[in-house]
Amino acid sequence: MTATPASAARAQDTAPRTATPGSAPAAGSPPRPGATLALTSAATAVALMTYTAPIVTLPATAAALHTPLSAQAWLLNGTPLGLAALLLVAGSLADDYGRRRIFVWGTLALGVTTALGALAGSTWLFTLARIAQGGASAALLASSLGLIVHAFPTAAGRLRATGVWGAFVTGGIAVGPLLAAGIPDWRAVYGVLGAAAVVIALLGSRALTESRSARGGRPDFAGAATFGPALVALVAALTLGRDGWLRAPVMLLFGATVVLLAAFALVERRTATPMIDLSLLRHRGFLASSVGGLFTGLSVIGLFSFLPAVLQRQLGMSAMQTALLSLLWAGLAFLVALQARRLAGRIPTRVQLAIAFALHAVGVITMLGAIDAGSTARFVPGMLIAGVGSGLLNAALPLLAVESVPAARAAMGSGAQQTLRYIGSCAGVSLVIAIATSSGGGLARGTDIALVVSAVLALVAAVGVLALRERS
Repeated sequence: MTATPASAARAQDTAPRTATPGSAPAAGSPPRPGATLALTSAATAVALMTYTAPIVTLPATAAALHTPLSAQAWLLNGTPLGLAALLLVAGSLADDYGRRRIFVWGTLALGVTTALGALAGSTWLFTLARIAQGGASAALLASSLGLIVHAFPTAAGRLRATGVWGAFVTGGIAVGPLLAAGIPDWRAVYGVLGAAAVVIALLGSRALTESRSARGGRPDFAGAATFGPALVALVAALTLGRDGWLRAPVMLLFGATVVLLAAFALVERRTATPMIDLSLLRHRGFLASSVGGLFTGLSVIGLFSFLPAVLQRQLGMSAMQTALLSLLWAGLAFLVALQARRLAGRIPTRVQLAIAFALHAVGVITMLGAIDAGSTARFVPGMLIAGVGSGLLNAALPLLAVESVPAARAAMGSGAQQTLRYIGSCAGVSLVIAIATSSGGGLARGTDIALVVSAVLALVAAVGVLALRERS
């Protein structure tokens, strides 16, 4: 009897292994789809809540840590730096060493490092804790989609599961600022999130089924040793560049990035088990996923990470008021992502991405002049339109990420797309802060320019993903 593609992928993806003592399901045992989706979605939401918590507490956190304006980008960029540096490494390790193992340890590490962030007494200690949170989040996010692909081997099941997972990405973004605004002490926010992550890790160790790639070989440590530092150098250069792009430290960091990425490419071509298969760069689906992730960070995350701080400074809004306004965007995105599976078979994933980017562009353009006019109401239509776009993005990106790579390397595909997403996020935050605070017309004028730049970047992304159509 001929095996179906789904059964073949599943057979390749899971190799029988000896059960470990305890009540956790053994490697090679049937997955638990419901538990897998619930735990990976919950962990993802907590990771994104940790990521977005400083958005509305930035003024209070900066005041408590005595952080000058020029260094505040680090308070926002610490977590995406850790994410960008380790997502692809974590995805490769998850495929080789076991997705449940990486997920559980990553979620547990997120709990510990988040609690340490609550104890930080200086900008650099807080930033180091945030970088560690990003690294831990990388492990759980990259392994999550690998676990989902293993638990949902059919196309229909995978469509529904990635839609739910993508919705919880937005759900975490929506709830994080609300939680941070609702708890008076910003340090207590991290204590609550840290405890939640530890609980999920304990549940995951008992309920999830182990799976890994059957490709064999040793993990690509040489690739990790070149790729991780390359991204750290790049993100550091993007963050420091706000104070002058031609300064010696910035130029040296960019130079180090180029050298390390060249070394990484050489390593990947020579190793038998590469961290990322460079031949995937010839596949337009993989390129579309990568472009979508990069420009989501540049255009969407970069803008909405700093906008709440602008609203508090310019319009005198409280943390809770800015969180509620942001909820119009993030909450609607959550609902749209949950329903986006109904578009399957009607609209290709790339077209869905292009529509999403176009909606974001329209939404942010409608916000022009709102800060100068001192009008909160003028943000509402734009938040709603951009929210629909973000929902479509968060539903389409994870599906395209796993569709564009072999099933046995699903965690690698997820890691690659999300790596570019958070590289874009770091660059986007630095770009928005630089534009908004450097305009001669003041913060209101600078924010309008940042809105226009965000819209232009989104339209470039829409054209790019449409152009990356697979050849027939």
